[in-house]
Amino acid sequence: MGGRKDRKGDRGRRRGGGSGSSNTAGALGAVLCLCTALAALADAWRAAVAVLLIGPLLACAWLGVRATAAAVLWSVALAGVAGTVRHHAAYPALALEYLVLLAGGWVAIRIADLTATRAAALARATEVAEVAQGALLRPVSARIGDVDVSTRHHCPLSPETVGGDVYDIANTPYGLRVFIGDVRGHGLDAVRTAAAVAGGFRDLAYVTPRLTDLAVHLDARIAPDLGPEDFVTGIFAEFAPGEVRLVNCGHPAPLRVGVGRPTLLEPVAPARPLGLGTRPGQRRCWLQRGDRVLLYTDGLTEAKDAGGTDFPLLRSGASALAELRLPEALDALYAALTTHTGGGPLHDDVALVLCEQSASVSAEHGTSSIIRATVN
Repeated sequence: MGGRKDRKGDRGRRRGGGSGSSNTAGALGAVLCLCTALAALADAWRAAVAVLLIGPLLACAWLGVRATAAAVLWSVALAGVAGTVRHHAAYPALALEYLVLLAGGWVAIRIADLTATRAAALARATEVAEVAQGALLRPVSARIGDVDVSTRHHCPLSPETVGGDVYDIANTPYGLRVFIGDVRGHGLDAVRTAAAVAGGFRDLAYVTPRLTDLAVHLDARIAPDLGPEDFVTGIFAEFAPGEVRLVNCGHPAPLRVGVGRPTLLEPVAPARPLGLGTRPGQRRCWLQRGDRVLLYTDGLTEAKDAGGTDFPLLRSGASALAELRLPEALDALYAALTTHTGGGPLHDDVALVLCEQSASVSAEHGTSSIIRATVN
């Protein structure tokens, strides 16, 4: 449940709690004081009218509608006081000057209202995207067939970077099949595409014997709904006794850790992402007893430290994944990631799927370290 808790905590931090009201009140007080000072320092009536518009315009840029309206009313009141004190009551163009001030104040209030409306719409869209993403990326920690599987998903803090990461698991007649993918772009459209990809995988995984055909059929299914520049990188993994079969469509290579040295299971040949007419090959990799396979999205490997260095997956990731139980291994991996980034917020989603065959199944098929690749 770690991924779900992270998303709830991130949303709570973005909303900011009660500190937002006190910050707004303080900023409004500063704007009103500024208006007063400008009115006192202005040498002429015309200058006073001009400078008194600065307060409402500042308020509409950073504060809400009510604060902007308060700044407008305060500026109008100050204009009246300044005109009375400086004996401008009989000034011929007094009505016009007030009209300019009121018109500028109305424009400021209108801008603040439009800004608040757009911010509320963005917040609603972000909330919908996060809920949909949470439904797609339900945390899993279970033995499925003869494979132990554990997943995690970590969201960034910024609403604009809610991404299109997706994973799904299917226990099919052909073995346990796992898919992980990353939709190009961010926001609600990316989440919508991710949902379509997950649905297509579930529909096809149980009825498509060959893993390469599964990738081709899913590519054909989602392509009509994608934009001209949209695509989905992804990996299909199929577990059989003592081995894993991989079909990679432009996605970061899985990491195998265990008895031997950590290895990235690169594809036989590069293939296009889904949605671009992919024709991938298949790679078969033997698994020894204790080997684990990590599938992940590029938010993991592209997370940078203060110096701009990417996360060292082969070194830090491999040591973290040596934890005894899969859930603790993924927690240790994420802890290593946040240590690398200095504890700051992520700038992209991170989806993780860690798989390990049961010891009895691996033992039945020996301890050979041979890696074999075939193209279908």
